[in-house]
Amino acid sequence: MRCGSKCFLVEMEIKGEKQIKPVTARTSANARKTIRLEYGAEAQVLSVIEEKKKPSS
Repeated sequence: MRCGSKCFLVEMEIKGEKQIKPVTARTSANARKTIRLEYGAEAQVLSVIEEKKKPSS
């Protein structure tokens, strides 16, 4: 994990099936790039949302 990394939830469609996968990256663009490198051109990224951490009690 790199300094400044966050967890992003990436919603993508592969072969007509929607999936949501958590990705650790610095920016939403890096999260998209990670998905494209892992799944190739067949993965269509629908949305990238930063996962908010729950406050610890």
